Amino acid sequence: MFKDLSELKLSTNWFEIKNDLQFTFDIIASVVMFYLLYLFYNQSKPKHSETQKVITSNIDGFITLKKVIAASLVPILVIIATYSLSNWTFSLFNLDAMIKTSFKDINNIFFDEFFTLLIVVDVILLLASFYYTDKFHKVIRNSGFIISTILIRLSFSVTGLLNIGLIIGAIVFGLLILMIHNKFEEELS
Repeated sequence: MFKDLSELKLSTNWFEIKNDLQFTFDIIASVVMFYLLYLFYNQSKPKHSETQKVITSNIDGFITLKKVIAASLVPILVIIATYSLSNWTFSLFNLDAMIKTSFKDINNIFFDEFFTLLIVVDVILLLASFYYTDKFHKVIRNSGFIISTILIRLSFSVTGLLNIGLIIGAIVFGLLILMIHNKFEEELS
């Protein structure tokens, strides 16, 4: 949205100028995404019931695995960020590469690698979750979150309304998966 803000042409024919129209779409999409994330947050709050307070050693083991993976990701992400920033900085001093590299593709600097790593980690956690649970609604929920991450990753390769559609679609898909999962949880408890 900040990139689109810098390209605004304030005039009376706002809806005829491509960049102004894109900024309008970005503003609306931001509000929609923020509200969808609010709904997602509300759906992901744990329900306080006696049956759900029971935590097995399997769940504790899975939580420990997730903490180990999260701690391992910190240095990996620092390395990726440093590598991406240094490559981008180096390309600024290389005239041929600078012509090819633009701020239009600013997501290519870090987020492509970041979301690719998130997808790989999500798949590893999904595979590990098979060891800890055989409840299909939990496996489907975890798979749905991976699909949401993939949709967000795909959004970096497109622009305009398709970009916005993929991001909102990813959030809506994750929200629907979570809502259906919660319905299963309510019926099973």
